[in-house]
Order: sequence, then structure tokens, then C-alpha cells
Amino acid sequence: MAKRYPEEFRRKVLDLVAAGRPVAQVAADLDISDQTIYTWRKQELIDTGQVPGLTRGEQSELSAAKKRIRELENEVAILRRARELLSEPNDPKAIRGDSHDGVGRFAGTGRVPAAGCVGVRVL
Repeated sequence: MAKRYPEEFRRKVLDLVAAGRPVAQVAADLDISDQTIYTWRKQELIDTGQVPGLTRGEQSELSAAKKRIRELENEVAILRRARELLSEPNDPKAIRGDSHDGVGRFAGTGRVPAAGCVGVRVL
């Protein structure tokens, strides 16, 4: 994962480069990658409107929106699965109680219904 630097540190690095110090020298002095400084500089140009692109604020907003979309898609998938499970009766007659044999078992199955099941009479 990329190392995160405080905003104040970024600002000071960019000020040094803007003052005329070579990127390679600043990177070596501060023990950071020169590519990191170039990336920060490009993003600063985007943030100030000098170059087209997504500002950091827009990137943050987009990232949050994508995360929320993933969460909602997961919730929808869970609800769809729950609906499928709840709408798939194994035996419609058993749910209504029609196949009950009167001695506590479902006719022809030998299974005893769970007490408290909806529509099932337990003797």
C-alpha cells in the first residue's frame, strides 16, 4: 500500500520544487520517490484548474460514491436471495397443512413437522 504523507509535508515539498530546487534533489534529501513528487505536482495543477482532470475533492467524492454503490449492491443481492428462499415452498400442500396424516407426520414422508410452523397442525 502506498505510504500516506501529511498535507503539510506535501505542500512544503511542492514549495521547494516551485522555488527551483530539482525534483531529484528534493526526493533524495527527503527520502521519497521522485515519482511521488511528480504525481503531487500534477495533482496540484489539476486542483488549481491549470490541467484538466479530477480534483482531489472530486476523487474523494467519487470513491465514496463507489463504496456506497458496492454496499447497496450487496444489500440488494442479500434481499434477492432472501426473497428467493422465502418464495420457494418445498411442498405447497405441506405449508397449508393438507398433506398432514393426522398422527404428527406428513403423509408418505415419515417426517414430523417442526412445532410452530405456519399452517402446520401438530398433534
